[in-house]
Amino acid sequence: MDDIAYRRAAARVEARLAFYRHAMIYAVANALLAAVNLLKNPEHLWFPWVIFGWGIGLFAHGLNVYAYRWMGSRREQMIQRELERQERSRQSPPS
Repeated sequence: MDDIAYRRAAARVEARLAFYRHAMIYAVANALLAAVNLLKNPEHLWFPWVIFGWGIGLFAHGLNVYAYRWMGSRREQMIQRELERQERSRQSPPS
């Protein structure tokens, strides 16, 4: 197996695992915050704001992890162009 391909795959797996940890912490922490809010001060519900705000961050994290499925080929094209540009700049003599 190609070493670069292996490292890319390992990085993607690590990113997915980090997202799963984030989602689990989100669920547990928000359940606890909701329980505290409902037990201590049920007249004033503040926990939905926490869920909403943190949910935006979780959504962004998910996009960052899974967007390569939709934009992966475009990303690979950009990487290839950048590698070609770097190779050309190495081959051309300084002016």
